[in-house]
Amino acid sequence: MEHTTVCVAGGGPAGMVLGLLLARAGVEVTVLEKHADFLRDFRGDTVHPPTLDLLDDLGLGPAFRALPQSRVEQAQVPFAGGAVRVADLTTLPGPNNFIAMVPQWDLLDLLAGAAKKEPGFTLRMNTEATALRWDGDRVVGVDYRTAAGETGAITADLTVACDGRGSRLRADAHLRPKSFPTPMDVWWFRLPRQDSDPRGIVGLVSRARAAVLIDRRDYWQVATLIAKGSDTPARTAPVADMVADLVRVAPWLAGREDAVTSWDDVKTLDVKLDRLTRWHLDGLLCLGDAAHAMSPVGGVGINLAVQDAVAAARLLAAPLLAGAVSTSDLARVRRRRLLPTVAVQTLQRVLHARGLAPALAGKVEIARAKKPPLALRLLSSVPFLRRIPAQLIGRGLLTEPTPDFARR
Repeated sequence: MEHTTVCVAGGGPAGMVLGLLLARAGVEVTVLEKHADFLRDFRGDTVHPPTLDLLDDLGLGPAFRALPQSRVEQAQVPFAGGAVRVADLTTLPGPNNFIAMVPQWDLLDLLAGAAKKEPGFTLRMNTEATALRWDGDRVVGVDYRTAAGETGAITADLTVACDGRGSRLRADAHLRPKSFPTPMDVWWFRLPRQDSDPRGIVGLVSRARAAVLIDRRDYWQVATLIAKGSDTPARTAPVADMVADLVRVAPWLAGREDAVTSWDDVKTLDVKLDRLTRWHLDGLLCLGDAAHAMSPVGGVGINLAVQDAVAAARLLAAPLLAGAVSTSDLARVRRRRLLPTVAVQTLQRVLHARGLAPALAGKVEIARAKKPPLALRLLSSVPFLRRIPAQLIGRGLLTEPTPDFARR
């Protein structure tokens, strides 16, 4: 039977940041990642200012800035007469007053490389945590299965579920999230990218559909919104019609109408918005999407997950080193992270109800207004006001300080 002080299930942003920080504190950490690598299309690329600050504090800033990337400094809302700038991140304190667009697999590789330099860190790829191990009512580790079909178990003083919105460990612990309605799902597919195309992240609005194009250098990763539950009937139309609809609003995509040849090339993301009322049991803590699944609106899910991990590392490193992590220690993590989680989800729920739901139901045609609403006109004309949404989008309500033990 293998043993580690902390077993982290899931090698996403929360899991990798937590593993790196705890390892730098001197805690023995094992991270289990079920895939062979981090290369998956359906990952967010946004790296927000608090995460950029963290990378600088960890001594990883130069290596991160060497990665191919683009910057988002402003947020705009489209309407028939053009677009209104509603947030200006450059008004925030520098130097990291922008959102970096970097493929998430590059970020995860960077974090994994830094963590592997710590003597107490182990990353096991192709290894999936399949169930919790129990000693009475206390979680004492996990069972796992490798890609080759081998099974085994790891015991741990603390098990951390960072295995996403469909967390197997959360379900095994019978922790059930409170769910909120969402008006949309997301179609993911690829389009070829040409050198003359725009760079970075590009938003498109066509009829009652909105899409975001993510620059992957060699191709566009496209996310287009559809009404919740409309996936099956929508697939009865020719798949080329969907691409043609985007070409009409973005003529620079012309010539790529036939790039998606089959609906098999279009994957559906079931959008969820939920959160646990309790993030822990004795010996178990849930973080990131396992604790609170976020809507893709605003692209803030990654930042919240990373901030969860920073808070957990700072609050739990000392009791872990002392060999005495209590349920009170674990509860402190949720108390620390609850306000920013609720605030973001509340904002997303308002945007869902007031903006996306009517548009996706066909009651309002997106971007048809001849002039923006008064609130948007004020944001556009008063630079100081643009700092408010910039703060919410860029940094949120609460930024977690980097623990001193992790700084380099």
